[in-house]
Amino acid sequence: MSDALSGFLTTLDLADTGARTEEDIFTGPSQSMPNGRVFGGQVLAQSVIAAVRTVEPSRVVHSLHGYFLRPGDSALPITFAVDRIHDGRSFSTRRTQAYQNGVPILSAIFSFQTEDAGIEHQVEMPTDLPEPEELPSATEVLSKIDHPIARTWARERAFDMRHVPSPIYLSVEGEHIAHQAVWIKALGRLPDDPNLHRAALAYASDYAILEPVMRRHGIAWGRPDLKMASLDHAMWWHRFARADEWLLYTQNSPSAGGGRGFALGSIYDRGGRLIASVAQEGMLRVADAD
Repeated sequence: MSDALSGFLTTLDLADTGARTEEDIFTGPSQSMPNGRVFGGQVLAQSVIAAVRTVEPSRVVHSLHGYFLRPGDSALPITFAVDRIHDGRSFSTRRTQAYQNGVPILSAIFSFQTEDAGIEHQVEMPTDLPEPEELPSATEVLSKIDHPIARTWARERAFDMRHVPSPIYLSVEGEHIAHQAVWIKALGRLPDDPNLHRAALAYASDYAILEPVMRRHGIAWGRPDLKMASLDHAMWWHRFARADEWLLYTQNSPSAGGGRGFALGSIYDRGGRLIASVAQEGMLRVADAD
């Protein structure tokens, strides 16, 4: 098992404090990050797991709607307070607040459902993209960049990411378009728990979702004047898939303005099934952009 995956599983190993007021209280560690800020995907995934701990095992999470309220400190643990808003015959609703230093850094609402049959359709997966085996791994690309953050990402990220057409770590190659695709897969095998795999997808969904905004304007991660932060995040899980097998994450940005960028994502398995949909708005500011 890789160090990255071990660290990822540790972040999901929440401990129940035993406290019972009107909420269920859990605590979880933070992953060390080179910029000192909690990765948004980490706190999303931990919030999913905290909510899961309060729901019947037969119910799986199918949607989340969350707001990032403050930057988190990656040197500090996080407290998660789960409010059991509603339990119906088929659906359960939970609100999770993530706290550090007594103030919330994330507020999210989750919906759970017992598995049920029904009508089905989906948007088809693009078929004209290279397979992940044809593309360089994130570790191969990042290891060539002489920067401490790149070296940390190369060693400690929990997911492999392979960009189509190419990553935008230092530069934006080719046409400045508002869409891209990324093959993603957890590094190492995960337990056979559907909610854990959905939490892992929540983690990975925050990695590159705003990159179509950046790509459209020729903005790379290495740009010194770039200031960016996730504002809100929504996700819908449509079908089950393993996060430790290759998934295609297609992304596009319909709009940017007012210092904010908006992006949509679709996650498919290699069989072409639509697994999840994602939406995020983020703050994005640079002194000048193309």
